[in-house]
Amino acid sequence: MPTPPGTSDLLETGAGSAGEPDPPEPLTGQPGTLVLFSDIACPWATVVVLRLRDARAALGLDGTLPILHLAHPLELLHEQPLTRRVIDAEIPICAAATPGFGWSLWQGRLDEYPTSSLLAVEAVQAARRQSEAAAEELDLALRTALFVRSRCITLRHEILAAAQRCPALDVDRLQHDLDHGVARAAVTRQGAAARAGAASCTGEVVLPDGTAHCNPGVQSDWLGPRLPRGVPVVQRDDPAVYRRLVASAAGSCGPAPA
Repeated sequence: MPTPPGTSDLLETGAGSAGEPDPPEPLTGQPGTLVLFSDIACPWATVVVLRLRDARAALGLDGTLPILHLAHPLELLHEQPLTRRVIDAEIPICAAATPGFGWSLWQGRLDEYPTSSLLAVEAVQAARRQSEAAAEELDLALRTALFVRSRCITLRHEILAAAQRCPALDVDRLQHDLDHGVARAAVTRQGAAARAGAASCTGEVVLPDGTAHCNPGVQSDWLGPRLPRGVPVVQRDDPAVYRRLVASAAGSCGPAPA
């Protein structure tokens, strides 16, 4: 999907703590980079993250091909809290697609289930101010905290606990940046770009040539009546598409698949 008319390839960023400029936010990526729009609380986006990371490792591109995480904040776009009944319905399907992750349905108290992922999404953007590697580590640590360890990632202390598991991350600096809100505008800005057409879903991969792939390789549908009834179903799943996407972004093969 080309960049929407009237939308710049590079979002105009602001300044964060100590007047430092925000990291770049290229809507169409840049050579040797994968851009991923996602929300941490989306199971399908987590499948995309896991499969991108696996494909990159399989091709020997760890450390050379960064995944640039941009926000697709569901609660800003949908103007509602996280919808547990949708998330719970999707987890078994996503667990079947990526069984090595260790997925679990929520094991905590009912009143501790996260209603918001906005601060967690902001934390990843704050981590990007340190490095893309730090942001990648924190993104995965927060998804693990929610979907494997049943931690309430709405809470600041749980975000910082997940950050402690990230070797590339300066946790003190992250805490400072969260407390000063230096990445909050970035989340809002990226969400607005997604709403304007830069990304059609959470879990959308954008290649350097501007083509976009929503939940790559997966075709899904909803069987039966609309929520609260019915169930999600997968009609097609082609994990091999991820190697082609990663290789295309790295410039080591031809055009990515449709």
